Amino acid sequence: MEPLRLGIAGLGTVGGGLLELIKASGDTIAQRAGRQVVITGVSARDRAKIRAVSLKNVTWFDDPVALAKSPDIDVLVELIGGDGDPAKSALEAALANGKHVVTANKALIARHGNALARIAEKSGVALNFEAAVAGGIPIVKTLREALAGNSITRLYGIMNGTSNFILTKMEQERRSFADVLGEAQQLGYAEADPTFDIGGFDTAHKLAILTALAFGTELDVESIYIEGIDQITLQDINIAGELGFRIKLLGVSVQTEAGIEQRVHPTLVPKDSPIADVHGVFNAVAVSGDFVGELMLEGRGAGAHPTASSVMSDIIDIARGHIQKPFGVPVSALQPYRTAEMPAHEGGYYVTMTLQDRPGAVAAVAQRMAEQNISIDSIIQRPALGASVDARGKPPTDVATRPVILITHDTHERNVREALSRIESDRHTVDRPRMIRIEKLK
Repeated sequence: MEPLRLGIAGLGTVGGGLLELIKASGDTIAQRAGRQVVITGVSARDRAKIRAVSLKNVTWFDDPVALAKSPDIDVLVELIGGDGDPAKSALEAALANGKHVVTANKALIARHGNALARIAEKSGVALNFEAAVAGGIPIVKTLREALAGNSITRLYGIMNGTSNFILTKMEQERRSFADVLGEAQQLGYAEADPTFDIGGFDTAHKLAILTALAFGTELDVESIYIEGIDQITLQDINIAGELGFRIKLLGVSVQTEAGIEQRVHPTLVPKDSPIADVHGVFNAVAVSGDFVGELMLEGRGAGAHPTASSVMSDIIDIARGHIQKPFGVPVSALQPYRTAEMPAHEGGYYVTMTLQDRPGAVAAVAQRMAEQNISIDSIIQRPALGASVDARGKPPTDVATRPVILITHDTHERNVREALSRIESDRHTVDRPRMIRIEKLK
């Protein structure tokens, strides 16, 4: 059988890992794929850089779109990144010209996957993106193929290693968010501008892809409710621990009667739950199916070698002739996404605020909660602090303040939001009350 010819666009971290994998396991890959897998074209910024595999006889392209159109490749492996050009144009060109595509580009699939899948189906070629979600964890194939006979009711997971690293370090070493973020940047886990990771946007892109696969809906990343971890304090971490919880940044997708909840936010999870034991830069995705029950996959969610492993699995599928519909069913069969609004979400809540330490303040808070039919499971009051300051650095009063934390029983989010709005308007607080959701995982 003729070799499968690859054109690789992007030779950064993942591209370099793919070259290493091909060099180390070329014979094994050929045996398992049923044919040789060879590199015939590449597109990268720096031709002079020394690579893990000699590219002396490989054709170089300055323009990845030209590589995508080349008659000398069968598969475009897109590892450029970004949800726009040149990655988008390269994928469109490859698919339109009858080339299979393998990509690790979560942003591109999350935002343009519907349209790209239509082109792939029209051309009868593969659009594979296992590496776009959770690095080396085979969650895409698990949802699209292994669980194809199940009706999925919920999926959730830790999908961003940077955020998980920060929250893990804060808990284990009792360090502030800013301090650990600085270490993550020094280690290369976080970018100079870490907003994409700590703001929850990276997780949202991955969640959008998994939601489409799990529930057979069109991609709709814009409908995801997103909160990041930048407001999480060491006090939150410590109190959560005292109460038997850990704080994790979760992406959650749940099928409800009102539609699908898609949300990304910090979450209190029970310490005895499997997801609570996922530490550092590791990722994990849990799935609930009607026949399979509960399933969780854990592993390295990023990095050259784990991600390259997923890229190669998609390449081997193509070499074997296993061409799947990108989202498991024809694009025309994907249902329009119907959002279940966040105010309708129901669960327990951790609520934290700083109250002026004066008679009646805590009672007023409890009264506002009662007005919204919110049952309080526990109230934690910390020792009074010195005179506090508001967001502008000015003392609002000359009285001391007291951190207060409330744990609620299950209630509707709209009720919690309304109660917190009224508490803030009462002016007993010196900061804006914050809430963190408590996720029921059983």
